[in-house]
Amino acid sequence: MLHKQLMVNQLAHSYSNLYIGEFMENLVSDCKVDMEKRIKGFETDLTRVRTGRASISVLDGVRVDYYGSPTPLNQVGTLSTPDARTIVVSPFEKNLIQEIEKSIMKADLGIQPTNDGVVIRIPIPQLTEDRRKDIVKQLKKMSEDAKVSIRHIRRDSNDSIKKMEKAKEITEDASKQLQQDIQKQTDAFIKLVDERFVVKEKEVMTV
Repeated sequence: MLHKQLMVNQLAHSYSNLYIGEFMENLVSDCKVDMEKRIKGFETDLTRVRTGRASISVLDGVRVDYYGSPTPLNQVGTLSTPDARTIVVSPFEKNLIQEIEKSIMKADLGIQPTNDGVVIRIPIPQLTEDRRKDIVKQLKKMSEDAKVSIRHIRRDSNDSIKKMEKAKEITEDASKQLQQDIQKQTDAFIKLVDERFVVKEKEVMTV
């Protein structure tokens, strides 16, 4: 009877360790997923920053009222850049041309669309040196905000780890290892933010 009870206790301990191990893996994995989401959001924000060169990504946030439904611009027309200073929108339905033009203006992107009844042309004005520097400042703030958000994710994950350690659910060594893993992820994503910033800065400052 004693032997049987010992086996039951050992089995329960094994299941407990298995659960904790899985929980720890999920915690690190969830942290990574949250950081990846923040990076994607940061990258999306970067595409909306005007650089002085024609890029259809600047219109990613534009939504057109398509029969009562807010619809992405690229789903109601073809977008192209025939030259470095012009974006052209060719509506799939000609009756949408004015609605598309209105939506672009409403997006307040600092660009002025015109239409000839067939397509919408959006000239991209050349940026002045001062304006380029202002945009770089804006990019730096966006980068810092992204880093702060990533560090907040690290903090929340570490808080969960410390609570588990305090509750004796994991050992001190396991806690340290988990926090090291979280820090490695944090460092990698912070580096990604810096890399994305450098690329965008170069794009803005290139005449």
